[in-house]
Amino acid sequence: MTTIRYIHHELGITVFLIEHVMELVMRVSERIIVLDYGQKISDGSPEVIAKDPQVIRAYLGERYVEEHGDTSG
Repeated sequence: MTTIRYIHHELGITVFLIEHVMELVMRVSERIIVLDYGQKISDGSPEVIAKDPQVIRAYLGERYVEEHGDTSG
């Protein structure tokens, strides 16, 4: 993670990260684009992505949405 931040902030290089470990993605990213079956379903900051009902539905499932309600704020 330190290396990714160094490359971006110190060298000014954009890093394109493809990762399924969302904890890492949320900690290291300033902007996240979420795909579901190859289709873009969300685009924004980690804070926006974490609350997006489409992302929650795609990655946590309908049951999570039903049990926790609409998280769009």
